[in-house]
Amino acid sequence: MRRPPLTLEQLRVAVAEGEIDTVALALVDMQGRLQGKRFHAPYFLDQVVAHGSEGCNYLLAVDVDMNTVDGYAMSSWERGYGDLVMKPDFDTLRRVPWQPGTAMLLADLEWPDGSGPVVASPRQILRGQLDRLAAHGLTAYAGTELEFVLFRDSYEQAWRRGYRDLTSANQYNVDYSLLGTARVEPLLRRIRNEMAGAGLVPESAKGECNLGQHEIAFRYDEAVACADHHVIYKNGAKEIAAQEGMSITFMAKPNEREGNSCHIHFSLRDDAGGSAMLGDGPARLSVTGQRVLAGLLATMRELSLLFAPNINSYKRYQPGSFAPTALRWGADNRTCALRVVGHGQGMRVENRVPGADVNPYLAIAALVAGAVHGIENGLELAEECTGNAYDDASAERVPGTLRDALTLWESSEVANAAFGGEVVAHYANMARVELAAFDAAVTDWELTRGFERL
Repeated sequence: MRRPPLTLEQLRVAVAEGEIDTVALALVDMQGRLQGKRFHAPYFLDQVVAHGSEGCNYLLAVDVDMNTVDGYAMSSWERGYGDLVMKPDFDTLRRVPWQPGTAMLLADLEWPDGSGPVVASPRQILRGQLDRLAAHGLTAYAGTELEFVLFRDSYEQAWRRGYRDLTSANQYNVDYSLLGTARVEPLLRRIRNEMAGAGLVPESAKGECNLGQHEIAFRYDEAVACADHHVIYKNGAKEIAAQEGMSITFMAKPNEREGNSCHIHFSLRDDAGGSAMLGDGPARLSVTGQRVLAGLLATMRELSLLFAPNINSYKRYQPGSFAPTALRWGADNRTCALRVVGHGQGMRVENRVPGADVNPYLAIAALVAGAVHGIENGLELAEECTGNAYDDASAERVPGTLRDALTLWESSEVANAAFGGEVVAHYANMARVELAAFDAAVTDWELTRGFERL
């Protein structure tokens, strides 16, 4: 069994000795953000450990701006905006090195009437898919690679400037450049080391193509733990950057240059702990591995709402941009949506579709659902793409807009069977809310083209 980075007994000792005075209890919302409360540590130990805490159920029914919106069955003015129970998951308890005297842990969400878990909560959605996979004797492992763009402006300065004319941390492409990345190594080093202090396992940092774009990679883990580490890192990296007077964006497409990806490395292990992906088939894939890839390809379009949840997500998909457009697979082929990589027990598939704005619980849940679909239906894997998948006219494509993805999601038999009608309706409403807000907005593009000339 996994040992938490900080045990409850160690927390009690640290509180008694004055090392820790604050405990943050966080839930994961629909957008993959951490929401919650900071408790005075003695109160947390005396009350919250045994009973949990409460949070308004609108935390799973608001837009990005935290506006209350219509259309959610679980939360509304008519239902009175009641509470959810935040039940601490003590396996996620850890120190927070970038906040003095602080520990944190994640919460699972339950209904206060004792009727059970909140099925539309991201952690519960992922756990539900992992239960389906476990019925086949399989366990999912994942690793997420989050890219971000770093600016020398603070978040407050960026806000006041309308996010225009910001100073990139690098003025040229620093992809793999040790010289260029050294300009911001003090910040990158601090993030790596303090994430290690929080119980994550950093692997490396490297530059990327966009100006000021970087990636810090962490070791793969079991699916839920991987998603937990993802949201802790994403939130913590922003906090650390803010403390240094800088700002980080994980937008999928923050400007017209290369977007921010979140490639997800995904593999399955059998009951004996060995790779279920490795075999003697194409690209050294087992029969199970071939069916998994076939299932991922077959479900990618209809589950794309979970890989690309925002309007901005779809602007990243441009030919020749290292963001995939064609739903093909290939061995070590970065033009494909699915890239098979690794050797021996490290055999895995890299899903290149998600951007850095993704909710990792939902994206990994979609991968598991696709894998189960392929296994249960014995799907045959299409021929490998060995050339430029962008030029493959016969390949299906990633949906072009959030509106297209919403239509596919709502009409998907796979989504409704795998996730249930409540989850499908909940996240369909999330997409509709974003579309309505965007459709009502007047953009800079419209003003530039139309203010004088139309």
